[in-house]
Amino acid sequence: MSAIQSKRGSIRNFKESGESKAQKMANSPLMETLTRIGYGARGLIYITMGLLAVQVALGKGGALASPQGAIAAIGKQPAGLVLLWVILVGIIAYALWGVVRAVFDPLDKGHDLKGLLARLGFLVSAFGYAILVWPTYGYITGASQTANGSQTQKLIATVMAMPWGRWAIGILGLAVLAGGLYQIYLGVKADFDRQFQTYALNREEIKLTTDVGRFGTSARGVVFALVGVLITLAAYQANPSQPVGMDTALSTLMHQPYGVWLLAVVAVGLIAFGFYSMLSAIWFRFKRQA
Repeated sequence: MSAIQSKRGSIRNFKESGESKAQKMANSPLMETLTRIGYGARGLIYITMGLLAVQVALGKGGALASPQGAIAAIGKQPAGLVLLWVILVGIIAYALWGVVRAVFDPLDKGHDLKGLLARLGFLVSAFGYAILVWPTYGYITGASQTANGSQTQKLIATVMAMPWGRWAIGILGLAVLAGGLYQIYLGVKADFDRQFQTYALNREEIKLTTDVGRFGTSARGVVFALVGVLITLAAYQANPSQPVGMDTALSTLMHQPYGVWLLAVVAVGLIAFGFYSMLSAIWFRFKRQA
């Protein structure tokens, strides 16, 4: 009996040792640096999406873009190849950060229902950025040609072809819609996640990031909510070819009454969210133990 207990104790110690090492790695200086790069890449993507949308709203030409389309547009700029490599590293790092937030809970979301839902959201975010890795690498090598939404479209078409696939996509759409509405709520209440430790900032810096983060989070929530509606409609109409990307959501917004003004406000909000991400890249740090 004592031998069995000893073996169980050894297994438990091995497990605890492994978890401790994983936790230490997740909070390492390397992970912190990669996370900063990830926030910077996310910021660049959203700023580009916002600027392209502002051009359209002002009648200056151009086209509305999803994150994938924004990455393609970035690659066409001077030093675009260098920027694409930075974005590639960044979105890999940000996807990894999503897994770290979900598994190791460095933001202390906890294990209650609200916390578990938030951590599930981090996993969804990780997946969303992970599917951008391959097309981004394709832009670097010249293999990718499609600028908007192809990855999401293919995924939805594949799932909808499966038994109960429409139900799965419908549930996904409703979840994205709920997530978007929740982001709007958090933006209005100024209760969104600040991706940095406020003890490291002065009062002016906290106010700046809070104001920019509120506006940006609310604007992104509007776009996400519209994406959720589009996904739900695709499932309801059994139409896997229905465009459901963020570019389509922005286009839908533009075709509403006063749509140009609505698009302009949301576009500026996306730029604000991008700047918030950039500020997070500068000021982000893991909480150090005293």
